[in-house]
Amino acid sequence: MNSKMSTAIGISRRKRPSAGVVISFILLLGLALLWVYPFIWMFSASFKSNQAILSDGLRLLPREPTFSAYGRAWNEAHFNVYFLNSVITTAATIVIVVLRCSTSGYVLAMYDFRGKKLIEAMLIVTFFIPTGTMLIPTVLMSKNMGLLNTRIGLILALAGGGQVASTFMYKGFFQQTPRELVEAGEIDGAGFLRCFLSIMLPLTGPITATTVILTFMGAWNNFMLPLVFTFSNAALRTLPVGMMVFSKGDMVDYSGQCAAALLSIAPIVLAYVFCQKYFVSGIAGAIKS
Repeated sequence: MNSKMSTAIGISRRKRPSAGVVISFILLLGLALLWVYPFIWMFSASFKSNQAILSDGLRLLPREPTFSAYGRAWNEAHFNVYFLNSVITTAATIVIVVLRCSTSGYVLAMYDFRGKKLIEAMLIVTFFIPTGTMLIPTVLMSKNMGLLNTRIGLILALAGGGQVASTFMYKGFFQQTPRELVEAGEIDGAGFLRCFLSIMLPLTGPITATTVILTFMGAWNNFMLPLVFTFSNAALRTLPVGMMVFSKGDMVDYSGQCAAALLSIAPIVLAYVFCQKYFVSGIAGAIKS
């Protein structure tokens, strides 16, 4: 009996956290609250009037909640149109990027050809090229091709980036995949596209989910390319560009901006929450490879 009691006491003592763990937890909790507070304040401010925002300061709970800011953002500021434009542009960009990166990674992993090392080196070099330096060549090329101020031009500009990380994630995954799968498909008469689309691509769920999330965040939040490509065509504006509507000279609609910002970031948060498992496994698989 005494031995059982001593064992229980020993287990309870081992489970008790040390002072260092408690202090670390409190510090991390404080940092987490400090990081989350601006988002909580923005959510609260979206239900206030502009006068209440200026008078309440850092107060979170609105005294007289109102949904008028969401109405102004969705209808008066045409965020219903900008939201649809962002959905169409982002979805098309994701499809192009996934197909391009997956096929590139598949070829680099499964085939040996002259100049392969040079191509891989050139892809790696693009990591060190600032994104802003490619803006002017992209705009000039699109203008010469008649794609400026068009949706297809904006989609191709967003999808035309390097996305080198996704390409090498696909390459690492395909290198770990048994070649016997492709050889079995070729024996059955399947060609390159049939083997890739029917056999190999369905296996890349985590990598594809990671690529979709990264591309989604990049295309959905991109400001400079949509600004340039829709400068003369307001009907094609996306959400980040539409945020400028709330800043007109000295007049700023603070509650409308908060509501618009929440409408802009909500899809990204939801996409990450539902695809987090695949995102983490895709990154882990890429690091392992």
